[in-house]
Amino acid sequence: MQDNAKDRQLIELKDLISELNQTIRTLQETLSSMREREASLQKERDVLKEQVDYLTKKLFGRSSEKLSEIPGQLSLFNEAELEQKPEALAEEEKEAAEEKPAKSRKSKSTMKEKLAGLKVEKVLVDLPDVEKFCSDCGTPLEKIGEEFLKREFHFIPARGKVIEYYSVNYKCLVCSELKDLPEIVKGKDGHPHMIHGMASASTVAWVMYQKYVNCIPLYRQEADFKTQLGVEIGRATMANWIISNATDFFSPMFEFFRRTLLKRMFLMADETPVQVLKEPGRRAQTKSYMWIFRTGEDTGPPVILYHYSETRAGDTAVDFLEDFDGYLMCDGYSGYNKVKKAKRTSCWAHVRRYLIDAVPKGKQFDYTQPAVQGLKYVQELFALEDKIHAKYTDPDDIKAARLKKELPYLEGFWSWLDQQAPVRNSRLDKAVTYIRNRKAFLSTYLEDGRCSFSNNASERSVKPFVMGRKNWLFSDTPNGANASSLVYTMVETAKANGVNPYHYLAFLLEKYPSSLMTDEELETLAPWNEKVKAELTERAKNPLSQENPVY
Repeated sequence: MQDNAKDRQLIELKDLISELNQTIRTLQETLSSMREREASLQKERDVLKEQVDYLTKKLFGRSSEKLSEIPGQLSLFNEAELEQKPEALAEEEKEAAEEKPAKSRKSKSTMKEKLAGLKVEKVLVDLPDVEKFCSDCGTPLEKIGEEFLKREFHFIPARGKVIEYYSVNYKCLVCSELKDLPEIVKGKDGHPHMIHGMASASTVAWVMYQKYVNCIPLYRQEADFKTQLGVEIGRATMANWIISNATDFFSPMFEFFRRTLLKRMFLMADETPVQVLKEPGRRAQTKSYMWIFRTGEDTGPPVILYHYSETRAGDTAVDFLEDFDGYLMCDGYSGYNKVKKAKRTSCWAHVRRYLIDAVPKGKQFDYTQPAVQGLKYVQELFALEDKIHAKYTDPDDIKAARLKKELPYLEGFWSWLDQQAPVRNSRLDKAVTYIRNRKAFLSTYLEDGRCSFSNNASERSVKPFVMGRKNWLFSDTPNGANASSLVYTMVETAKANGVNPYHYLAFLLEKYPSSLMTDEELETLAPWNEKVKAELTERAKNPLSQENPVY
């Protein structure tokens, strides 16, 4: 009996041990699961905190992408240099000094230089006639010279006038008695008077200039005409002036600019949303897009084209660029991949932007942070680009310098990129994914010295449209959006070629470009044409000699 009791007790103890082991395994699994969940929540919290810091920086932080060094901070690229031989470091510093262009401090402009483009009117501050006698003996005073007192800038507010044209008619007194229908000869001034509406070319150009350069919406122009001139010109009337005249007289120039653009080998592109309220078959809230296509930073006159499209589909770029087979600089948007013949070149400014956004808050100078390390490579590339372009102008020299100076940094950057395994959905993960997806296009600029390193030029071309959009908010109809694209094209191409945009708009409206004109004839109306530049410069110097209601 005693043995049976011991056996039962032993069996019970074995069962208890088994249960305890099972409990331990369950607790271990639970603990492991809790640890995994805690790590997952920790990562999620870090990602959300990073997102909050990023949005806070976007709302309240500075927009500059520059990353400056701080005193005493060890630079990622200078650490090895500090440990090398002093004579080697001195030699490198000497080479860097030779490459760095000498900067001469710009002298401060005098007020006379600032006002050099304005007509000067000389006013003499003279004595009254009764005081032009000697107070002692009464002898008439003799003029001995003039002394400069001060210089003033006078602004002449806008003014308008109405011009009514009448033709003077003539007939032959002899023939009028002999013929039933005598011949009548009417006076002509040589102008076809084809412009739409009652406004002159200068007035339509001024309305366009105010909206598309100064970003003043039509309803505010309407109020200004009423307040300043006492003239009631409705916004609908001004909209009709813009749409009708831009469509008829700017479209031929636009197509000529486009043909000129497609002959070039280096182009840039970008796009930005625009809201058009009355598009057929679409809701008013649906996004449309304004595309910007422009020449690159190579030699040749700059051409900047704006193109309205209902969608952001890559087919828009395909249709606009046709069979373009040169270098196309753009951002990371995959729609440009449809332009099959073009050699894609990706923008390094976008890479820098993604890495800046990935730098943790307060860690801008912590070189143990992967985002800071990657950003330093990119900043060095930008610095080298500045030095190379300051020293060389020949494309072959630029290409050779890039291969010599920048290629080692590129190889280091790709090595850094291969080592990254960031937390999923973090800002660094987004940056690394963005760069990896465009790695094939980020080195294309090394193939030719005329290739751009970034897409900043086209982004600067987008900015005037974005600033205008903040004021006039939307386009009412597709016709209005198309007219806006035409006017922006004329304005920004004129500005890029150093031409006053208001005078160029008025010039085109006076010359009536036509689709019947040849490219040679349209070339004589282009803003890069030297004769056009000379004429517009003369107009700017003598505004009162032109039909101009705003001076």
